[in-house]
Amino acid sequence: MGNVSHRVDRNKLKPGDHIYTWRAGFAYAHHGIYVGEMKVIHFANKQENAKSSVDCEFWRHESGSGSCLCTYYCGFHQPKNGLIISCLNCFIRTGSVYLYQYGLNVSAHVSKLRGGTSTTAPSDPPQVVIHRAIYLLNSETGFGKYDLVGNNCEDFALYCKTGLLVNVNSATGASGQVNAVINPQWKPVYNYIPTGLALNVVGRHYWKRYKTDIGVRHNVVKVAVEDVGSFR
Repeated sequence: MGNVSHRVDRNKLKPGDHIYTWRAGFAYAHHGIYVGEMKVIHFANKQENAKSSVDCEFWRHESGSGSCLCTYYCGFHQPKNGLIISCLNCFIRTGSVYLYQYGLNVSAHVSKLRGGTSTTAPSDPPQVVIHRAIYLLNSETGFGKYDLVGNNCEDFALYCKTGLLVNVNSATGASGQVNAVINPQWKPVYNYIPTGLALNVVGRHYWKRYKTDIGVRHNVVKVAVEDVGSFR
């Protein structure tokens, strides 16, 4: 665990953990809530949802405790609900599993190599996290309509862990990786600008990462899981 990687052994996962796995050669991460028994609840667009179901159907998963063959609910989702419960194998596919970090101090959070891997916000107790995830999975509307920028898989996992939602008038959700794209890394331009200006750019980068974190934003509210549908 550190600034570069939050990779974790799958056998050390605990129910209520916010996990993620990298897709497309580390281009982006897919997030979910581990609810125990090698099952993950996650928020997916139609393409991600379809891929998970196909992988589950055709992969044999003869790897022991993570096998899809013994995970009854793998692939289950409500007809109009973007939330899906998958076995851990189908969630991570051929990748690895990583643990999202909560309750970091400001310096540790902003110094992460990639956005969307940590927050300064504290996590609620595991039983509360799991309740939110399962409640939304079984509800008709779930977590609302999937939107890459304003309402994605990281937003869902962050909500389950903290109960916090960004005000609907905001242009972006709570997703750290989306805000990292909107607030691009400064490194590509570092060698082409004077030192003083470079330091200014670096400072602005860290400041933007800090001020968009769900743990310090002023436009977030605590929302009961029963009210998520009407809030969104």
